[in-house]
Amino acid sequence: MLTESLQTATHLLRRARYIVALTGAGISTRSGIPDFRSPHSGLWEQSNPADVASLYGFKHQPERFYNWIRPLAYTILNARPNPAHLALTRMENTGRLKSIITQNIDDLHQRAGSKNVYEVHGHLREMTCIHCFQLFPAEPYITRYLEKDILPHCPDCGDALKPNVILFGEQLPAQALIAARREVRRCDAMLVVGSSLEVYPAADLPYMAQQAGAVVIIVNLGPTPMDTRAEVVIHGDVVDVLPRLAATLESD
Repeated sequence: MLTESLQTATHLLRRARYIVALTGAGISTRSGIPDFRSPHSGLWEQSNPADVASLYGFKHQPERFYNWIRPLAYTILNARPNPAHLALTRMENTGRLKSIITQNIDDLHQRAGSKNVYEVHGHLREMTCIHCFQLFPAEPYITRYLEKDILPHCPDCGDALKPNVILFGEQLPAQALIAARREVRRCDAMLVVGSSLEVYPAADLPYMAQQAGAVVIIVNLGPTPMDTRAEVVIHGDVVDVLPRLAATLESD
């Protein structure tokens, strides 16, 4: 069945001229970054997101947020792209894959060499002061926190610096979301990789693509709400499946 699904996905991707990928946490777990929902290993198994990862919680207790994100930040900073990230870069190099829309904040697509990446849940490259809204590069502040336990504070007003990741209670970054929806409306194939499609509005994007006439191919270990509507569903490890799909486009 896996071979048959791969053959169908290969056929659809070869016919496509404007492929867009939507990636979720499942593409980065083989790089050592835990996802948020898997039993026993997901980050929400250990903490209540409304307490530690909401905008309200951050404004009132930023130290609690930083205590929670500390091991994740360390893992992300030391992670390396895996074969699935590299496969998407290879697809982009063929000219077929036009962009990647990602729910991840780990920067691994860019480190793998992908150029057109839209981060709808933000990233860890920058920080913003929650009082005076000045923008700062995140690396020196995060490194100092990880090494010396010094919470990031604005050098001008002294208030807490928040990483530019989207917390509960925050709006998604408007420019990234607008660009993502534009790409979805233009594509003739959407490749969903490692996403449970449970977090909105990103989870709406495959439905939007299909309504605009695109085929939807899902590669994910577990089921998603879109499985019954997608043209192809491959329940497999993205690290195994994506390089095989990339090879088919390179052989054309």
